Amino acid sequence: MKIALFLILCSGVAENCLPPYKYPALFIDDYSCMIAGNTESILKLEEIGYEEVNKNKIYIKFVCSPEEEIKI
Repeated sequence: MKIALFLILCSGVAENCLPPYKYPALFIDDYSCMIAGNTESILKLEEIGYEEVNKNKIYIKFVCSPEEEIKI
């Protein structure tokens, strides 16, 4: 069974989230998906930048779900 990673970018100021982004790679287990979710969240926050993250209270949620039963 393959595991899909979904990243969800949210704003605490706007009190909403963008639609989930499906990470292009699939994972062989929950552990590797969770590590990738944490790593990709950090990379995305660094890409957005300090000022925007603080100004808009940006946070990232992520979900690892079996590819055939995606629940977000």
